[in-house]
Amino acid sequence: MVSRSEAVGGRAADASAGRGASIRRCAAGSAIEILQEKWVLHIVHALLGGSRCFNELGRDVGGCNPTTLAHRLARLEGVGVIRKEVLHDDAHAAGLPRCSYELTDAGRELQEVIDAIRVWAVAHLGTSEPNGDPGYFDGDAGRT
Repeated sequence: MVSRSEAVGGRAADASAGRGASIRRCAAGSAIEILQEKWVLHIVHALLGGSRCFNELGRDVGGCNPTTLAHRLARLEGVGVIRKEVLHDDAHAAGLPRCSYELTDAGRELQEVIDAIRVWAVAHLGTSEPNGDPGYFDGDAGRT
C-alpha cells in the first residue's frame, strides 16, 4: 500500500484540505504557518527593539489580549524565534515570576522579512512611514 506522502512525491500532504486537494509542506509554507498567526509579526517587531517583559510587550504590541500574547510567545519560544528568561527579583507583585523575552538569532533574522514587507507596502499600497521613520510600526494598522 502506498502512503499518502509517497503518493505526492514523498512530501507530507494534508488530505483534510478539502475535496481531495493536496497541500505540500515546503520550507516557505512552514514559515508562513507560524508568521501568519495574528500578532506574531507585531511581537517580533517589538522585540527587535530589545528585550521586553510581558506587560511592556503587551503595551508595545497594543490590542493583543494577555491570553493570546502568552500563547503567541509560547509558540515563538517553541520554534526558537524567542527566548524567555525568568527574572528572579522580589519586586514583582503577587509572587508571580517576572519574565523577559528576547529574540534569538533566528528571530533577529526576521528583521529582513519585516523590512521586505515595509518596502512592498510602500511600493504597492501607497503607504508611507510617518516622518520617514522606517523603524515605525503601527500595531493598529488595518484593524477596524
